[in-house]
Amino acid sequence: MPRWSDYTTGERIKILRGKTIRQSDLSEMTGLSLPVIQMAEQDKRLTLQTLMKVADALGADTSVILGQQAPRRASEHGDRATMRDLSRAVHDTAAGLLPGTVGDAPSLAELRESTASCWDAYWRGEYVKAGALAAPFLAEASARLHAQPAGEEAEAWGVMTDAYRLAAYVANLMGNRDLAYSAIGHAQNAAERAADDMRVALVASGRSWVYLRDARLPEALALAERSAVDIEPRFSKATADELTAFGSHVNFAAVVASRMGDKDRAADYLSQSHATGARMGSEHRAHGTLFGPVSAATQAVGVNVALGQTGKALALINSIKNVSGLTAAARNRYAMDKAMAQADAKRWDESLDTLEEALLHAPEWARHQTLPSVIVQKVGRASTARLRRVSKLIGADMESSGFLPATARTAL
Repeated sequence: MPRWSDYTTGERIKILRGKTIRQSDLSEMTGLSLPVIQMAEQDKRLTLQTLMKVADALGADTSVILGQQAPRRASEHGDRATMRDLSRAVHDTAAGLLPGTVGDAPSLAELRESTASCWDAYWRGEYVKAGALAAPFLAEASARLHAQPAGEEAEAWGVMTDAYRLAAYVANLMGNRDLAYSAIGHAQNAAERAADDMRVALVASGRSWVYLRDARLPEALALAERSAVDIEPRFSKATADELTAFGSHVNFAAVVASRMGDKDRAADYLSQSHATGARMGSEHRAHGTLFGPVSAATQAVGVNVALGQTGKALALINSIKNVSGLTAAARNRYAMDKAMAQADAKRWDESLDTLEEALLHAPEWARHQTLPSVIVQKVGRASTARLRRVSKLIGADMESSGFLPATARTAL
């Protein structure tokens, strides 16, 4: 399969505009004539002015068009435009730059409703939509902060914390690690100004997740553990909101411990997670997350898969009867963990059935995940059934990637 740098500049422009943007559309978007666009894609002529206008219209860095760095995985034009707008919102608000006047700032009550809407989109797995909502949300929250009377800014800083944390989560999932680091740093500053211990812990957990995806595992675990300890409630007096925050924190600590291969630590955190879920009795949503007994059980499946404890993972899967109370994103992730456990157990067809159902149900969510390709690679070593159909759903070229054995290529 060709590397990104193997394509010509013209080919890279064509790939980046994709099937949804025609040459005539790109001409209108850039203000350049159609012949100029055609010559650029034919590698006949590309001036610096043309390069910059095309890059801006496609939401891509000029270095990507020139082949100096590859585009981010699963990055489409809409993704790139969303990330560009979100990046501007994060950096502009942090610098105190405000669009419009603060006199038009929404009320704190309205912003709390916006917070819920943004998190709803995120937990449905609609990451591009969540990012598109987060950009204006940041601007509105910043306007509210500047409009607040002196000495009454704490709650507004709390809203800013939520907006920056959401931006960091979206950026992290969409592979924009620099923006994720920046946004979570601004979230930390806002949480401290809000003097809100719960938000400070939530931000620390968010930073831990950024570290996890950046392979900084020891730092990720230290932060996850600290944030869980900081908000551990007294169970006899804990509210549902407090238990939700604590349960999701210890769940995540178990995830990080499992990535480090620490079975004892992971088991300890899973025990706390299950106990918290049992105390709650049902799923509950708070602080931009959802937790309960089903969340604890499904997360434990992924932890045991990561630790190579396939038997335990399958036993848990058999005990989980209803996941309808989970968010769409959590259900999708559970399906991936389930498919991986089935693949590890060499139940190839079951694994592909589980994977295909999830991919068909949530194609947009799946675009930003790496696990589907990992599962297909694992199944491809021993099974040929359905592989080509499933590979198309994740946009993988199975033959050129070497996922299919030679016999499978002729059979399929």
